[in-house]
Amino acid sequence: MKVAGFTIIRNAVLYDYPIIEAIQSILPICDVVVVAVGQSEDGTLELIKSIADPKIMIVETVWDDSNREGGSVLAIETNKALSFIPEDVDWAFYIQGDEVLHEKYYPIILQKMIQFQHSSTIDGLLFDYLHFYGSYNYIGSSLKWYNHEIRIIKPQRSIYSYLDAQGFRKGKNEKLLVKKIDATMYHYGWVKEPSIMQKKIINSSAYWHTDQWIEKNIGKDAAFDYTAIDQLTFFKGIHPQVMLKRISDKNWSFEYDISFNKITWKERIKKWLVKYLGINTSYQNYKLK
Repeated sequence: MKVAGFTIIRNAVLYDYPIIEAIQSILPICDVVVVAVGQSEDGTLELIKSIADPKIMIVETVWDDSNREGGSVLAIETNKALSFIPEDVDWAFYIQGDEVLHEKYYPIILQKMIQFQHSSTIDGLLFDYLHFYGSYNYIGSSLKWYNHEIRIIKPQRSIYSYLDAQGFRKGKNEKLLVKKIDATMYHYGWVKEPSIMQKKIINSSAYWHTDQWIEKNIGKDAAFDYTAIDQLTFFKGIHPQVMLKRISDKNWSFEYDISFNKITWKERIKKWLVKYLGINTSYQNYKLK
């Protein structure tokens, strides 16, 4: 069985993406990892080269900054990375620049890839998600956060990155048939020093919105206000090993009273339906097998 990883990145230094940790977290279970590095204003290319692992294949790309519709440039870049995956690969592991895989999930992931390697129906594997917010001590617990995403696919089935690169489709806009596995992706995209977080949001919003929209809805504040959140809970687990140095180097503080929340009654009802009746009204960009 051969496994390839793939990811995209741009301006990782400027916006403090944990891209090194992301790549390192999937390297042990991959035979090759394709990293599509977009033209950057910082030392992103040199940063990726510093990993110095023979498994890594760097592809230099140019992002179309004029494309500001629905984050589609992210899918375009992801498909560029996907196109460089060797033809003899059985599985392709996609990871975004602010996601990290915990090493404790290696055995279950490998077992499931072996189990479904020759399945004629299973297109991919579905992961649970934890979304860290403000600091490494809190996770988002409202329904605004997506709970699952496809992160492992069979690349030879006409599969492509969809919309803003959060999910995948195949053929003529067909949802993938996937198996949910007992593995969780750790998403750290909302954990940055507040001034860097604000710059990152302004920059990434340009992939969806006009300058006028950004100025009206985000503004020009010097630092991001982490207190404007609806609901958080404490993280009681252990972070991936590759994240420990980054966590120890954190140079800002964020505290939140988890007894306080801004959850609407509509969301309370939805949560009740999921918890007690198993009814999930959230959008699903996949079909469960």
